[in-house]
Amino acid sequence: MSVAALSAVVTGCSSQGGAQQQGGGGGTSGTVGGTRYTIAMITHEQPGDTFWDRIRAGAQDAARAHNIELKYSDAQAGPEQATLVQNAIDSRVDGMAVTLAYVEQVGPAAKAAADRGIPTVAFNAGIEQYRQYGAKMYFGSDESLAGQAAGQRLTQDGARKAICVIQEQGHVALEARCAGVQKTFPNTEVVYVQGTDLAQVRSTIGAKLQEDPSITHVVTLGAPWALTALESIADTGSKAKVATFDLNVDAAKAIQDGKIMFAIDQQPYVQGYMSVASLWLNLTNGNDLGGGGPILTGPSFVDKSNIDQIVPYARNNKR
Repeated sequence: MSVAALSAVVTGCSSQGGAQQQGGGGGTSGTVGGTRYTIAMITHEQPGDTFWDRIRAGAQDAARAHNIELKYSDAQAGPEQATLVQNAIDSRVDGMAVTLAYVEQVGPAAKAAADRGIPTVAFNAGIEQYRQYGAKMYFGSDESLAGQAAGQRLTQDGARKAICVIQEQGHVALEARCAGVQKTFPNTEVVYVQGTDLAQVRSTIGAKLQEDPSITHVVTLGAPWALTALESIADTGSKAKVATFDLNVDAAKAIQDGKIMFAIDQQPYVQGYMSVASLWLNLTNGNDLGGGGPILTGPSFVDKSNIDQIVPYARNNKR
């Protein structure tokens, strides 16, 4: 189903993680001449979540294309991410792209950047709050609608009971996903896990399946946890089906093999690319995109009907 079609019916991390601060991506071989700008990208990346590899691939490709020096940094905790935003302000970057998963901590720092005259965009998380914190644009998925679409698919599949597994408690986009699932498939129970500890995730999901054999579907909110859920199902002998948000190569292959029902894709490569490219357009030409509203990169379904087309892009770190 296309993004447009799904919208008519109705945003994770690299393995390094943890308060990283790195240059990179911009290189010295940009295809666009003129002033070389420095753009900071600051995320809430969680260790072990391959989702963020695609964000960074998009950001780096945009930086190369537009002769930008890209400064990428990440911290999983909100206060640490806010500190990284302040560090970028202090270093006098020309533009800033930031995620607002923990908006109460990071939002005021983003607002401080905007108040200093640094063009700022938000992406991936914070779709409801980005305007109040001074961000000019937003790139991401409507996670509430995405969750509702997932719940509708569960109903169509004859689900009786589902669990929705949240790997970062308090993350606004993840909470919105599960709330959306519950809205259209009310017999959904939210289960919290520590996403950085896959052994704990595996045992927690397994214990839940053993405790309640009426569970027919497990919804995870990222590809690594979908693959872990498959292990939990194998451990317990459960017949539950797995659906997920977001993709990686292994999850795409699992969809192709019929082990995962579907993934709801928010196109993280596009989020990373457009966050950087839009700042370049703003800095060089005064452009603002979206007409005052968010620019949606999803949601869209990836399932058996279109997975053969998607797999090559997943292998190239683009989906």
